[in-house]
Amino acid sequence: MAAPLSGDGRSGSEEDGAADSGDSPSDERRLLQQCPGLLALPGEVLELVLCCGDLDCKDVISVTCTCRRLRDVCAARGKVWRRQLYARWPSIMKCYNHLDNLDWLEEYKTRYRAGIEAHRIVAAFSKALIVEHRMPCEGFNDLDTSGYPVHFIEDELLSILKAENGKCLTLKYCAKKILYFMRQEATICKLKSFLQRPVEHQDIMEGAVLIDQYCNPLDDVSIENIQSEIENITRRVKVYLSTKNSRHPSLSHQAGESPYIEDLDLQGQALDALNHVLFTEMKFKGNVADFYNPLNSYMHQVLINKTGIPISLSVLYLTLAERLGVSLEPVNFPHHFMLRWCQGAQGASDITDFVYVDAFGYGKCLTAKECEYMIGRHVTEEFYAAVSTKEVLQRMVGNLLNLGKRESKDRSFMLLRVSLDLYLAMYPDSVQHLLLQARLYFHLGIWPEKVLDILQNIQALDPSQHGAVAYLVQHTLEHIERRKEDSGPHVKLRSSEKEVCFSVGLLVRHKRYGYTGVIFGWDPVCMMPPDWIENLSVHQLPQGANQPFYSILLEDGSCSYVAQENLEPHPEPGPIQHPDISHYFSDFSGDHYVSNKELQLQYPEDTDFTTQSLPKQSGASQLEP
Repeated sequence: MAAPLSGDGRSGSEEDGAADSGDSPSDERRLLQQCPGLLALPGEVLELVLCCGDLDCKDVISVTCTCRRLRDVCAARGKVWRRQLYARWPSIMKCYNHLDNLDWLEEYKTRYRAGIEAHRIVAAFSKALIVEHRMPCEGFNDLDTSGYPVHFIEDELLSILKAENGKCLTLKYCAKKILYFMRQEATICKLKSFLQRPVEHQDIMEGAVLIDQYCNPLDDVSIENIQSEIENITRRVKVYLSTKNSRHPSLSHQAGESPYIEDLDLQGQALDALNHVLFTEMKFKGNVADFYNPLNSYMHQVLINKTGIPISLSVLYLTLAERLGVSLEPVNFPHHFMLRWCQGAQGASDITDFVYVDAFGYGKCLTAKECEYMIGRHVTEEFYAAVSTKEVLQRMVGNLLNLGKRESKDRSFMLLRVSLDLYLAMYPDSVQHLLLQARLYFHLGIWPEKVLDILQNIQALDPSQHGAVAYLVQHTLEHIERRKEDSGPHVKLRSSEKEVCFSVGLLVRHKRYGYTGVIFGWDPVCMMPPDWIENLSVHQLPQGANQPFYSILLEDGSCSYVAQENLEPHPEPGPIQHPDISHYFSDFSGDHYVSNKELQLQYPEDTDFTTQSLPKQSGASQLEP
C-alpha cells in the first residue's frame, strides 16, 4: 500500500486537509469550474471511472479529500473500496458474495492489519525455529488471540507462500506450518459438528471429504468441488441411461430431492448405466498395483486418479447411486468393504434378501456365499449388516492408521499423527489410541506439555494403565527439565570446528539471491528438523546438510538459516535495520557488529576472528569455504 492507514482510512498527513477541502462549498465550486465534465457525471459513472485504471489506496484517499461529491462517490460501502480490496488481494474474492453490502473500507483496513499481524506471527515462529531448531507447537495459540478473521490471516499466509522471493524460504516454511495447523483446526471442528448431527443427516461423502481435508490441509479440497464432480458423472450416467430407457424415472430426479425408485428392474437399469459410465467409459478401477498408497483413501485423489480401494470406491458408488434414486447401504465386510442392495421388501433383514455390490470389482453383484468365496473364509451374519456413517468413517481412518504405523519416510510420522487426531475426534475416550498418541509425541520429542495432558486423561479414563502412564510421565518431565537446561547458551568454539568459515557479527550476502544480513549464530552442521531439510531441498546442495549453517538477521526484519556454501562476506558492509539487532549486538564498528556480552559468552572466539579476518576479506571479492 502506498501509505499507511490511520483509524478512519486516510493517510496521516492527509487527514486534516481532507476535512477542510472536502467540506468547503467554495472549493467544490472551484473544482466544478476547473473540471465541469467530471463532476457533472452521474454518481454511478463516476464510481465506474474510479474503479477503472490503476488507482491505488493512496489515490482513492486523495480523491476523497478533493470535495464532498467525490468523497460521497468513494463511500465506504460503495464499489470503489470493494474494487480496492479485490485489486490488492484478489484471492479473497471467493470469501464474498457479489450481493454483499459491507463496509468495504473497513474490510480493507481489517485485511491490511490482519496481514501485518500474520507477518508478525510468522516472523516470531521463524525466529524461534532458527534459535531453538524446533517448531513452537504451543505458540499456535497466538492465532486464536489475534482478533482478526481467520480467512484474512489465511489469505496473508497464502501470499507469503506464493511470494517469489528466495530469501523467504524459512518464512515460507513457517507460514506453511501455521496454515497447515489453521486448516486442520477448522476441519476437526467441522468433523465434530458433523458427528453431532442426527444420523439421517450425516452424508457419507461429506464425512469422507472432511477426512481428506484434514489429511491434506494445503490441497484445494472442498465438498463443493467434489459434489460438482459427482454431478458431472451423474449427468453422464443419465445421458447413457436415456439411450436405454428414455422414460426412466432417474432422468427426472434432482440431487437431494429425488425419491428412491421402488421397482427393482428400474434400479438395475440405473446401476447398469452407472457401471458402464464409471468403469467402462471413465476407467475407474481398484488400485491393485499400489493398494497401500494413502492417496487411495482421499476422495479428491480418487476422482483425479480414477483409482481407489474398496471403501473409497464404495463411498463414491453409493453417492452416485443415490443421485439416481437407488438406495444402497454400506457393509463393513472383513478385508473388503461392500455395499448391499435389497432385493426383497423394504425393511428386510435376512442376508439372502440382499445382493452385495463390489465397487472395487467394477460394480459386480455377489451373493452372500460368493462374498465368502472372495475373501476365502466363513463370515457370520453380523458382518453382512448395514453400518452407520460414523462406522464407515472409522474404517477409513483405521486404514490410514494402519498405513501410518508403517510410515517412516521423514521420521515425522505425519500420517499416523493426523489419523490419530481423526480417530480421537470420533472416539475421544479410546484409551488405546490416546496412549499411542502420547507415545508418538514422546518418541518424536515434541510438545511434552501435550503429552502430560494426554496421560492425565488416560489415567482418569482407565486407572489400570497406571504403570504405562507413570513411566511416560516420569520421562516426559525429565525431557521438559532437559529442555529448560538446553535453552541456555551453548558455548561454541570455532577452534573445534575447522569447517566454520564465517563468524558472529560478520555482514554477509547470499550468493544466489543477493540479500544482506548479519550472522548471530552458527552450527557446525544443519540442526533443523528433518521436514525443514526436506521442504527446503537442502539435500540438493553440493554439500547437503553436512556443512556449517548460519543464523542470520536480514535487512528486511526477518531471520534466515543459510548453508555456508551459499554465503559470502558483504563487499560493502553497512548497518542493517532489524528489531533484534540490540538483542545480540552492542555496537556497529563500521564494517561489522560487535557482539554483546551474552553472545560473546556463547561464541567466545568469534569476536577476535571477525576483527582479524575483515582486513583480509576487504581486499578479496569473496571468501570461498
